[in-house]
Amino acid sequence: MIIRKLKDCAEIEAGDGSALRELLHPARGGFPVHYSLARAVVAPGRRTKPHRLKSSEVYYILEGRGVMHVGDERAGVEPGDAVYVPPRHVQFIENTGRADLAFLCLVDPAWAPEDEETLPEGGR
Repeated sequence: MIIRKLKDCAEIEAGDGSALRELLHPARGGFPVHYSLARAVVAPGRRTKPHRLKSSEVYYILEGRGVMHVGDERAGVEPGDAVYVPPRHVQFIENTGRADLAFLCLVDPAWAPEDEETLPEGGR
């Protein structure tokens, strides 16, 4: 059995500007998985930078409220929502609430720096 505690995972600033704690990744920690799992936080009034991944991604909203942008679509999100982001689609999320927006990020296959492209604001 493998158990990772969020408090034991180092917090970093992700390329999209969110505060990220990586829980599982096959290249780090010897986890026998092909995906990566992280928890991200966006502060009130902030948003992540537009970016796209070569991999698919799922956001699962844990806390807070926001607006998810995927390609030309946008929708409000709240705790309990899961959002699928297809590979190579431009995405970002904005926190429209008064508290932190916290969500899980599941990337399949696992996130790799060379598979992510951060775009200028309004970039496609």
